[in-house]
Amino acid sequence: MRVDLIICGDYVLTMNSAMDVLKNGAVAVLNKKIVDLDAAEVILEKYSSPEIISGEGRVVMPGFINTHTHAAMVYFRGLADDLPLKEWLENHIWPAEGRCLSPEFVYDAVELACLEMLKSGTTTFSDMYFFADSTAKAAVKMGMRAVVCSGVVDFPTVTGSNADDYLNSAERFINDWSDDALIRPGIAAHSAYTCSPDTLKKICRLSDKCFVSRQIHLSETEWEVSEIISRYGKRPAVHLDNTGFFDGRSVAAHCVWVDAGEIDILAKKGVGVSHCIESNLKLASGIAPVPAMLKAGAAVSFGTDGAASNNDMDLISEMSTAAKVHKAVSKDPTVIDAATALRMATIGGAKALGMDGEIGSIEKGKYADLVAVNLKKPHLTPLYSIYSHMVYSLRASDVETVMVNGRIIIDKGRLILKDEDEILKKAGEWAQKVSL
Repeated sequence: MRVDLIICGDYVLTMNSAMDVLKNGAVAVLNKKIVDLDAAEVILEKYSSPEIISGEGRVVMPGFINTHTHAAMVYFRGLADDLPLKEWLENHIWPAEGRCLSPEFVYDAVELACLEMLKSGTTTFSDMYFFADSTAKAAVKMGMRAVVCSGVVDFPTVTGSNADDYLNSAERFINDWSDDALIRPGIAAHSAYTCSPDTLKKICRLSDKCFVSRQIHLSETEWEVSEIISRYGKRPAVHLDNTGFFDGRSVAAHCVWVDAGEIDILAKKGVGVSHCIESNLKLASGIAPVPAMLKAGAAVSFGTDGAASNNDMDLISEMSTAAKVHKAVSKDPTVIDAATALRMATIGGAKALGMDGEIGSIEKGKYADLVAVNLKKPHLTPLYSIYSHMVYSLRASDVETVMVNGRIIIDKGRLILKDEDEILKKAGEWAQKVSL
């Protein structure tokens, strides 16, 4: 049987429910999907292909899934560092957005964000920001899979005057992108403190009507928790649950200051949790109780947040930092072991987004969103545990091949769909306007 492509690896990390690892394995791809995986000699005997990617010294795994981004904020990287979240937002980021935000700004910035994510092995990202149409167009142009959520707040911004404006825009966006092969549209409430209960309920009704997911920032800071309690007499997750926000497919970013009762709500309602540890560390927001959430059965994944607060879009770094920091905080070296961390970055991300039937693991019938990394590096030698290396030693520069939807996007570490230098040049030009 002839297939489109065969990719081989000294190791194929399936990330399936059994965590099967194929040594000297191969994956056959046809019509955007995985049609078979087995020992390389078996696959090469069963299938012929015009393109066979060598597996010598390489690991093949599912692409990483970044479940919380503000991709266009990559153009604000390093603009206002070492500041508290409220001051960072109100005195620096929001004024910069007021000066620069436009569909063109977002499109160009998202190209840069996609380039950075692809070169570090991320194949899917979930975004909430302004000008969602521009984000979707840029992601498609770069060949990435994305959940793109149109944002809603109660106050005027460059894209609307009030919640109804944003909701109308969100519905138009959802209708425009509902049939795209790479983009899954959605709706994002910024937070419970920028969206009234009435607005949150409207978001729920619209997302239910359009059969799309909804996302929100949840309990990112102690201030947020205090503010919601003072307004509504309930902790944030309880308040959101009372509005019905968690009754449909939902993703909550951060979840730093959730208590045991709120963790139980998140787990029972199947809320996807996006753990953004590096942003939370840098802004001194705190450290989310991830081990407790995992123990409760919550669908916890990794997000980078925006590069203005991270300051990168590298999920490998996010995964490694989380696996180590939680050991120190809990004083337990067994917490979030390497295999668990890698699951959170792959199939865990897919589950958080409600896409685990389509992506996140190497299984027959799933989309061929695959990554191959080079093991022939000093920092990856010698090798005793493949999961350990992928979490504690891997670097973005080790990523050699990235495939999305069965299409090679990164080849030998370079983007093949667009000119990398042109993307970097545009970023430099926009930076002059940002820093005015």
